[in-house]
Amino acid sequence: MWLMILAALDMMVPTHQSTGLWRYPRAQPEQYRDLRFWTAHAQMLERAGFDVLFLADAAGVYDVFDGSGRTAIRSGMQYPALDPLTAVSALAAATTTLGFGVTASVSYEQPYLLARRFASLDHLTDGRIGWNIVTGYQESAMRNLGAGGQLPHDARYDRADEFMDVVCALWEGTFEPGALRADAESGIYLDPDLVHGAGHEGEHFSVPGPALVAPGPQRTPYLFQAGSSPRGMAFAARHAEAMFFSGTSTASVRRLTDAARAGLEREGRGADAAHMLMSITVIADSTDAEAAERAASYAQFADRQAALALFAGWTGLDLAPFAPQTPLAQAVAQLTGDGAIEGNRSALQSFLELDPDRDWTVGEVAAHMCLGARGPVVIGSGATVAEELERWMAEAGVDGFNIDYGLRDVDMTAFAEHVSPELRRRGHLPGGARPGSTLRGRLTGADHLPSTHPGAAFRR
Repeated sequence: MWLMILAALDMMVPTHQSTGLWRYPRAQPEQYRDLRFWTAHAQMLERAGFDVLFLADAAGVYDVFDGSGRTAIRSGMQYPALDPLTAVSALAAATTTLGFGVTASVSYEQPYLLARRFASLDHLTDGRIGWNIVTGYQESAMRNLGAGGQLPHDARYDRADEFMDVVCALWEGTFEPGALRADAESGIYLDPDLVHGAGHEGEHFSVPGPALVAPGPQRTPYLFQAGSSPRGMAFAARHAEAMFFSGTSTASVRRLTDAARAGLEREGRGADAAHMLMSITVIADSTDAEAAERAASYAQFADRQAALALFAGWTGLDLAPFAPQTPLAQAVAQLTGDGAIEGNRSALQSFLELDPDRDWTVGEVAAHMCLGARGPVVIGSGATVAEELERWMAEAGVDGFNIDYGLRDVDMTAFAEHVSPELRRRGHLPGGARPGSTLRGRLTGADHLPSTHPGAAFRR
């Protein structure tokens, strides 16, 4: 039987991707700012066999819907938002094997300092840090950074390619093997002949000097990427070690995983050079009936306006003026003319190109996104959920899942209690920790980037 990669998808916010549930009687929306909760939660995920706590992030308010951020602010929709990188050291100190995949945008950061932060965390987590590379999609974030607005969609990825050249030159190329001598007799701590600057002078960045941090256990953090537009897929095929997809059917996700593996082949990395993960929301309980009852109880608290605010923030498309029965394709055509957007194309793709056999309406999109946003929702006992995860793996061609929730504490604890033991019984989770001392080591069998990865070309 095959092993399954498990990541817990989350964000340090009152409401992540299930709208309105902060009002649910058992909800504890202020958990997001309680470090004691997060350390206990990370320990629980580790015991449940999760490989990664995957922390999403966004740097702006969702202010596209109805021309303001009022709906997102009112509903706590991914606002307020803590910086997830600030919590990782504490969570790593409370765990021993759990990895941490943290989102950071190449549009909002400078490569020199971001490389320092991730290299620092590679040391402080004993090599359990991963980076979810995003280009960003929020105009509000760029305005607050003084940039005026986003680059066009594909140009953001062009800039991201150069960003990756810089950080890989710093992580892989600054310190030659043997540079750290710590020789008290000679008085040489670092051999300056073996320490090199990035020497980068490009269209977007100029980074002449060396990295500020010596290489950690992985040198380069384990690399996640979630874009599924053609340009995003090309970027992922070049750089990603794990690709993260969302889709509403196994067929839609299968089209993405097949395309991703073909892209990896074209890059000369091999079809299996990256793991394929997909987002899926799980509501589990002791029996199918109990799980269905809890899921039904969530529905009365759903906030469709907040769901549309999330959709608008992702895509840049404000659906507020359209009646619920309006076909989504018609609304998109009216807003864009040719259907092209400069926001998150993967979010729109989930409801249009990837699901061609269904004509979504604006109301159906809002209803679907109230629980788990773009991905499917699985409801049932541990056995029912395990069977459904097996089906998605077989039909969609994925290697594992980013598990989302309705209520963070309730649903993730229920997954640990009911689903993880069933997955272990079926041979999908190891009885103990996966072998390997780092996140990359546990997922790939090697601590460092393989020679086929473009980052490895910067080694000296």
